[in-house]
Amino acid sequence: MKLNSSEDLSTRTFGNEDRLPRVPLPSLEDSCERFVEWCAPLLTADELAETEAAVASFLRPGGDGRKLHAALERYDAEDGVRSWLDTFWPARYLGRRDRIALNANFFFLFSESDRPQVERAAGLIAAGVNYKLLLDQELIPPIVQRGQPLSMEQNKFLFSATRIPGAVQDTVRAPYSEEWPGPSPARHIVVFAGGNLFRLDVLGPDGHPHTLEDLAAGLSAIKKAGATRAAREEAVGHLTTKARAEWAASRQALLALDPGNAAALETVESALFCVCLEDFTPRDTQEACDQLLHGDSGNRWFDKAVSLIVFEDGTAGINVEHCGLDGTTILSFVDALLGTPAEEQSARSGASSQGLPVVEPVEFVLDDELRADVLAASESFAAYAAGTGTSTVSFEDFGGNRAKQLRMSPDAFAQLAYQLAHKRSKGLTGATYESIATRQYQNGRTEAMRVVTPEVLRFVAAMDDENADAETRRAAFRAAAEKHVARAKACQAGQVPEQHLWELQLIQQRRGAELGVTEPLALYETPGWLKMRDDYLSTSSAPSTNIRYFGFGSTSSQCIGVAYVLLPDRLNIYLSTPLAVADEMHAFAGKLREAITELQDLLASE
Repeated sequence: MKLNSSEDLSTRTFGNEDRLPRVPLPSLEDSCERFVEWCAPLLTADELAETEAAVASFLRPGGDGRKLHAALERYDAEDGVRSWLDTFWPARYLGRRDRIALNANFFFLFSESDRPQVERAAGLIAAGVNYKLLLDQELIPPIVQRGQPLSMEQNKFLFSATRIPGAVQDTVRAPYSEEWPGPSPARHIVVFAGGNLFRLDVLGPDGHPHTLEDLAAGLSAIKKAGATRAAREEAVGHLTTKARAEWAASRQALLALDPGNAAALETVESALFCVCLEDFTPRDTQEACDQLLHGDSGNRWFDKAVSLIVFEDGTAGINVEHCGLDGTTILSFVDALLGTPAEEQSARSGASSQGLPVVEPVEFVLDDELRADVLAASESFAAYAAGTGTSTVSFEDFGGNRAKQLRMSPDAFAQLAYQLAHKRSKGLTGATYESIATRQYQNGRTEAMRVVTPEVLRFVAAMDDENADAETRRAAFRAAAEKHVARAKACQAGQVPEQHLWELQLIQQRRGAELGVTEPLALYETPGWLKMRDDYLSTSSAPSTNIRYFGFGSTSSQCIGVAYVLLPDRLNIYLSTPLAVADEMHAFAGKLREAITELQDLLASE
């Protein structure tokens, strides 16, 4: 259902949710047909034939694929279900069993500021509190794109949301839930300094926010109290870097050891958000990005939905737990934090001077076994972070405006430049993921787009064919870009295969015996399914003038994570990959610089 005009739209934050259209559920035939089309460019003739045979078996009347799809159709029609993906997303994010630190959490590096650390942190806290109070009253305006409102549901996970580790699947503790109806009543945040944890009340007993001066005084007191770094084996934040089932066991050990640990966990998990004060200044932009991605894990709580990180010189950014929050929601939040001066936000919030806020240390009781556990987690994650290669690449002479001058979609230009650089640096065209936002639907989040098409293969081949003239290369470039735009639109329309087929696989895992689908499904072992989803490039875009860089970890042993900030006048990219193949990442970066220039020249010569 499309709302007819802006007059139909509610101005309340969550006022349009029930009127948004539902995520379309593709037919099984359409998803299988598109799946074959999407994976074909990555396969040999024999691999394609094997994949097509498995798809035909999956599609047969009365077969397993039909049974699973029918079950999904029934689920989609149930009362209270807003999207057929409502079960998919918890399984997708909360079901992962590896560490989320570096693997799943993402970061933004904020625009530069000349404010010192305490002042910058106080300003960010005040802006965050102002946003929270507006959200409580549903006064954050719903985002509208091209006349269509977007889902604002993810905003319910910004404050007091914490991922809780589980032995089999994690859960989320969050407001606006059956267990915790309505907005969070919490009045405090948790501040980390030198691996030490402190509770800082940001709202007074009567609910009025503390002023910037009050907050700065509280942060200064915390810096002084946390000046002596916690012993490595005492900094409990390290435990949040563990694989999820292992962290769940450690959390249970904490709870079993001493009642005080339950109170400490309650303080951390109910806090509105975290602020991490660092006692050093990054050497350069890349180190700032790296520290935002992983940093000193004793000075983090990676399960917290939002952690604002402020370095000694005032450089700042955010680390985000991904299960309830996508980049588009965090971009809007960051734009709100940074788009209006902190003094104005504090005044708007109704802040009043109340003196030094409540500052209390948050202390855990540990025994020798738990200290050893914390130390081992610290050492393991430090080694894991050290085993990750990263790089920043900046183009100050290229951005969205230049692409448009050349009559090219900015995103298509960037993505095709990645393909050309990858082929030239690694000698192959590999599976590429791009995240496409679908928040125009109820509970909408993202769709998985696969970038490699037959047109992409022809484009990269033409660019390195010495017999191809400029016109042939331009035509191949534009054809690949048009296909890219068409596929992105199909993703936005929900008419794509990957998450649909993946959810059918998950339904078999959850309910196979009940549905009579117990035999292994050949489709999910085909070269097509395995190759299409084995990323060589994992890409996502975050356009905002309030951030300099965006980043996340790579997703496989050969993958390069490509997080890009594509603005009208520039393109900033953060790359990550396992250190063992970092040389290939650096080669990719070099080839990308060449490709961006070469492709601009190619189109400019028309």
